[in-house]
Parts: sequence; structure tokens; C-alpha cells
Amino acid sequence: MNQQPRLRPFVPENVQMREFTLRAVLLGLVLTVILGAANAYLGLHAGITIAATYPAAVVGMAVLRAFKGSVLEENITRTAGSIGESVAAGAIFTLPAFLISGAWPSFEPKDAYWKSTALMVVGSIIGVLFVSLVRRVMVEDPELPFPESVAASEIHKAGRRGAEAAKFLFYNMGLGSLIQILGAMQFFAPDKDFFLRVGQLGRSVVRLGGANQTLRAGGVTVASGPSVSPAYIGVGYIIGPELAALQFSGGVLAWGLMIPLLIFFLGPQLQNFLPAGATDDSWSGLTASVWRYIVRPIAVGGMMVGAAYTLFRMRKGLFDGLRRAVSDFGVSPAQATQLSRTEQYMSSKTVFGLIGLMFGFMIALYIYLSGQAMAGIVAAIVMLIIAFFFATVSGYLVGTIGSTNNPISGLTLTTLIIAALLMVSLGVSGPGGVAVVLGVAAVACVSSAVAGELLQDFKVGYILGGTPRRIQMAELIAVVVASLAMYWPLYILQAANIKSGGTGFGDPKLAAPQAGLMATLAQGIVGGDMAWPLVVAGVMFGIVMIMIRVKSPMLVAVGMYLPVNTTFAIFVGGMLRWFTDRQRQRRGLNEAQRARVENVGILTASGLIAGEALTGLVIATFRFFEWPVPVIFKDPSYLLGFGVIVLLGVLLVRLPLANAGSPDEPAPPAAMM
Repeated sequence: MNQQPRLRPFVPENVQMREFTLRAVLLGLVLTVILGAANAYLGLHAGITIAATYPAAVVGMAVLRAFKGSVLEENITRTAGSIGESVAAGAIFTLPAFLISGAWPSFEPKDAYWKSTALMVVGSIIGVLFVSLVRRVMVEDPELPFPESVAASEIHKAGRRGAEAAKFLFYNMGLGSLIQILGAMQFFAPDKDFFLRVGQLGRSVVRLGGANQTLRAGGVTVASGPSVSPAYIGVGYIIGPELAALQFSGGVLAWGLMIPLLIFFLGPQLQNFLPAGATDDSWSGLTASVWRYIVRPIAVGGMMVGAAYTLFRMRKGLFDGLRRAVSDFGVSPAQATQLSRTEQYMSSKTVFGLIGLMFGFMIALYIYLSGQAMAGIVAAIVMLIIAFFFATVSGYLVGTIGSTNNPISGLTLTTLIIAALLMVSLGVSGPGGVAVVLGVAAVACVSSAVAGELLQDFKVGYILGGTPRRIQMAELIAVVVASLAMYWPLYILQAANIKSGGTGFGDPKLAAPQAGLMATLAQGIVGGDMAWPLVVAGVMFGIVMIMIRVKSPMLVAVGMYLPVNTTFAIFVGGMLRWFTDRQRQRRGLNEAQRARVENVGILTASGLIAGEALTGLVIATFRFFEWPVPVIFKDPSYLLGFGVIVLLGVLLVRLPLANAGSPDEPAPPAAMM
């Protein structure tokens, strides 16, 4: 394999400093529980989680700086502190589905704690182990930008470079935080749907929300403006115009083509293709239901093909990584200690030994859930294979678009479909069949989320000069602690919802949207009622994208699966990066000036991302304790929000160009390491 030249880390590999210390690990464990719980709340209510990398980096840096901690200690704290968000994502996307589907009769601790914890522990450890096998080839791939890894590393480096670099980062963290606060206080509307009336078709009576309503069938489609999100725009700026445009193209296909055509041709008949009660008395509710229940399954089929194609394209690197891991069996401990610090990572013997141990636990767990030995063994084998492939795909997506936008639920749905088909072929049905299908999906979900986050942490360590083995050790400790604790936020929210008059998971106050969708799919497939034509259509769509040489079919399918306002905001960030680069070229800047423009742009975007993430968790805490957030306008305007987007655009273009500096100044340390 032709190795790319290794980039120079922030801390040279021959420098020895404190790294894996008790204070760094303990602080990280406290953060992983707190940030994981906050994300569990947010995910159950809104179906999204916020990357914990930036809060963990900032808090770790602030606390350890008081004790004169090193930058590598800060990295260990951030590594351990951020992984709770990934365990929380796996938990909220799947565990409520057991209760919603009836596979578990109760979510009380005596009935659900040990089963929930076992699924999370196995999934998270498997995720750490599998991504460890392919770490080198993916972290050192120059085509993967790792936008959030770059942003996190800039937080650490800015604190060490002095006031100039820190100024761009922390001032813009403040701006991102301010915008997020104003959005939460309803100073502006963060999102806006626009209804476009086209044509004069005959009126049709559509039954919405139990009442007949006269609407122009086919005369209305829905478009959406970009989210007023400093984080999404910052991510788009970092990943650049090409990847941002690819992802947004999926949103355009979904909302600009598929949904309008479905409404145009089917009109009132759409209600026959949607679950009962899936929509409300509005066009926005109807279009959202069409996207969720018709377009998203097509996107899942596309993601299945995209995942397979991504793995096929990465086959050489993956095989080389596995070959390297197997060859490491012959490396003695003495030889391992002679490697440079940045090349030392957990031995392959330990990794494969732990994988074998987890495989045994999976067999026992799935036999218990299904009640059948053969079904449990087959499910464990399938889980082992799928977990490896999707851990790799998750890592690839994190390297492309960051962990915040990683479509873990889409990968989990793919896993669920495969597992459900196998259970049906084995004759497993009823609650036991649904339980084992959801069990496979739960382990795959946690594994994929943890794998993506760990690869992101590996990249930060690669940039900063951390020791891979110590990063692995911190992650293994942190995922076990997070798994032991993560059931309790879910239980508290479920119990509190019931006490306040709700029905628990799945009601409007505790929607758990991904878990509800997975419960529906598992019941539908095992029960023989599944909209296979939609998934097959997505598979065919994915094949067509490969045939016409779309650069990344996976990204296009992901764009269909994610909300269009999210992909639109990322696209805006990508276009701002394109415009900045064009202006940089037109001004005839030399290499040093171009490097300064790029460096300031990355620092600015990183600050915006981190500021929104930090403040988003503070707002989630307010909502968790039901503390009121002041409201400025009862009916906020999106025009003000659009003005904020314009402000961010001016900032991301003018600030980097204004700091190009003199042609005689030397180039700064590169941000995109």
C-alpha cells in the first residue's frame, strides 16, 4: 500500500508529556454522563443529538488549564467526555422501540435495566474494537476532511498558540452562542417552510386529521429555507462546496421532485399510503408525512447501496488495515514499545480477543431475546458482520460530514431490515422475533455511533499528536461508564411523562421519532406487512447513481434522509467557502496569504460550530428541568433569521480575506492538518 506522507502533529512524536492521567479520565467520565444525558433528552423530544466534542473540549481545556494540564491531557478528557453522546444516540434511537412495539412489557428497572445496559455495553465495545482495526487507513486518508475533528483540534491548538488564534475561535464561539440563544428566545424563526402554488388543478377533497378539507390536489408543493444554524453553516464551510452540494442534491431530489410529484399525482389517495394519524390538518403535516413514510424508506434503500458501494471503493484500504492488524499478532511487546509514541495502539491480540468475548455475549443475549438457539446464533453472526461494515461506513461519513450529521438511524434501519428478513426466513415471529430484530438494531446503532465518534477522536489525536493506545483505553472506560448510566435518563423521562398524564415513549411530549419508526418497521417485516417497493426503488436509485458515476451515492441518499433545511444550511456554508476561495484566487494572494485566509476561515467556522453546540446543551438543560426560556416574539419572523444568515455569510467571507496579511509574512501553521 502506498502510504501518504505523514503530516506533522501539533505535539511532535518525540515529545513526552502527561496524557492518560487520573484527573483527565475522571473529568472525561463526568462529562460523558452529563453530556450523554442532555443528548438523551434532546433526542427523545426532537429526534436529534448535538455533538458533544466541542463542549467536552472547551470544558476540559478550561478545567485542566487551572491545574497546568497538557494539551494531550485535554485531548483525553475530550475523548472520554464526548463518547456519551454516541451511546445516548444508540440508546434513544432503539431502546424505546422495545416498549413501543410491545416486545418489552415494561421499562421498569427490574425488567429493562440489565437488558438495556447489556445491549449498550456490547454495542459500544464492539464499535471501539472494530474501528480500531481500520483506524490507520481512514485517519490518514487525505480525501476525508474530518470537519468536526479539525474544529475540535483547533479549539485545543488555539489555547496554545496565543491570543491571535484564540481571538478568531473564541469570539466566534460567542457569536454562535448568541445566535443560538436568540433563536431559543424566539427573536427570529430558525426554520421556514414556503408553500408554492403552481397550476390550477381541480379541487379535491382530502381527509386530514379526521375532517374533510377542500385543497388543490397537486397545486401545492413545499420548499424550505436554510436553517439559521451557525453550526450547520460552519460544517458546510469546512467540508467545502463539492461535498456540501452532493448532500444538498439529495434534499433537492426529495423535496423538489419526489414529494411534489407524489402530491400532484396521488392527491387525496396519499392517505391510503400513510399510517393512521400520521398527519395533521395542514399541508406541512402532509408533506412531512410523505417525506417520513414514503421518501425516507427510498432513501434507506439508497443508503444500503451507497454503503455497499462505499465499502467496495474502500476495499483495498480495509483489507490492508485488516492485514496489518493480523500481522501485528507477531509483534512482541518489546517491539511494540519501540514504536514512536504516535504509532502505539492496542495490540491486535487484545482487540480480536475482546471481539471474540463480545461475540459470546451476543449469542447468549440474542438466544434470551428470541427464545431460540439457532435464531440467536444467526443473529449474533449477522450482527458481527454488519457491525464491522457499518462501523466502517459510519467512520467514513464522520470523516466526510462530521458526527453531528452522521445518519446513524439510517444505518440502523438498514441493519434492522436485514435482521428482520433473516428472522422471518428462520420462522421467528411474534414478540420474540421483534425483540431479537430490535436487539440486533440496538447493538448496530450503538456500535456505529461509537465507531464514528472514536474515529473522529482518532483524527483529533492524529492532528494533535496523541497516543492512539491511550485514546482507545480512555474510550473503552468511557463507553462502559456511559452504558451503565444511560438507561436512567430514559427511565426518568419516561416515568415523568406518564406521571404528567402522557403515555410514555411515542406520545407528543416524548416523541422518540426514530424509535417509533424502527418499532413500526420491525413489526411490519416480522408481521409480513412492509412497503418493500419503496426500499427496492431506493436500491434501484442507488444503482443508477453508481452507473452515472455520482461521486458519492451515499451522500446523496443521506441528503434525502436528512431534513432539507439542514442540508440547505450546509450547502450555504459550502457556497460561502467556494466564494471565499474564488476571491482569494482573484486577488492574486501568495501561498502564505492563502494559508492565512484558510486558517482564519477554519477557526471562524470552528468557533461557530462550538458556540452553537455548547449553548444547545445549556438550552437542553433548561428544558430538562422545565425552566422557562424568555420569549421575545410570540410569532418570530424568518426574515430576521435570514438576516442572521446574511451576517454569517459576510463574516465567513470578509474576516478571512481581511486577515490575509502582508505578502512578506510567513505562512501560519495549517488548520487543515
